[in-house]
Amino acid sequence: MSGPEPETTKHRCGHVAIIGRPNVGKSTLINRLVGQKFSITSRKAQTTRHRLLGIKSSAAAQIIYVDTPGLHAGGGRALNRYMNRAASGALVGVDLILFLVEAGKWTDDDSHVLERLADVEAPVIVTVNKIDKMPDKQTLLPFIDELTKRAEFLDVVPISALHGTNTERLEKVLIDALPITAALYDEDQFTDRSERFLAAEMVREKLTRRLGQELPYRLSVEIEAFQPDDGLLKIGAIIWVERSSQKGIVIGRQGRVLKAVGSDARKDMEALFERKVFLQLWVKVKEGWSNDETALQRLGYVD
Repeated sequence: MSGPEPETTKHRCGHVAIIGRPNVGKSTLINRLVGQKFSITSRKAQTTRHRLLGIKSSAAAQIIYVDTPGLHAGGGRALNRYMNRAASGALVGVDLILFLVEAGKWTDDDSHVLERLADVEAPVIVTVNKIDKMPDKQTLLPFIDELTKRAEFLDVVPISALHGTNTERLEKVLIDALPITAALYDEDQFTDRSERFLAAEMVREKLTRRLGQELPYRLSVEIEAFQPDDGLLKIGAIIWVERSSQKGIVIGRQGRVLKAVGSDARKDMEALFERKVFLQLWVKVKEGWSNDETALQRLGYVD
């Protein structure tokens, strides 16, 4: 007679792709769920350019979140095409899809994402984000009711990623839907990306936040030097822009913008890498890099 099922066989693990239109809060949500900031955030659409893994481990489960660029209908340039491929590719081979929408707002881009999900085999959970920003909370239930009529979803969970409202319930819904299997990553690993990659993203985040609407969209960051040296981490980063006029914007009057970006990024790096950081930044011009497949690959935009 067989005994009770071993407790280890009840452990759940799987990949959850977070998908949605640009600027709907995907990176804020994944940082919240993982409990570690590794995906950069800003109010500017399409801040996320790469597909990232965020890993949340506990005794009961390991959830491997897949953060993606926002899916959008446009995209004639090579950079836009890369981001759409990265977002679409995240839907292949995952166990669950978390479709993020904004409370009270349904746009053409949301419809575009839903069309992409029509042929996907994985179950879809809709997460209604930014419920804290709804002026009239009584309109939330009718909005959710309309969502359920658009497609067949496994569940609909309203949340605020920014404030953490209802995110524990969302995590439970996800865990319950994942397959029973062993963990794929070490319990102390929270992403699949290198420290060099994270350093570049931190610089790009500070540029995005510091410059706002002035930020040249076609801007990228390349880590040229990453050298641990007796407790000090020396990092050299190149900020690539496409025109000389953009270089002046990034540097700022008397170098003030670049100095502020460097100071803010260094503080985040020291917190994440848990050591002192010496950061140097340079701004260089490379015309047409965002529409050049070879240049994109050199800068780390690899499918």
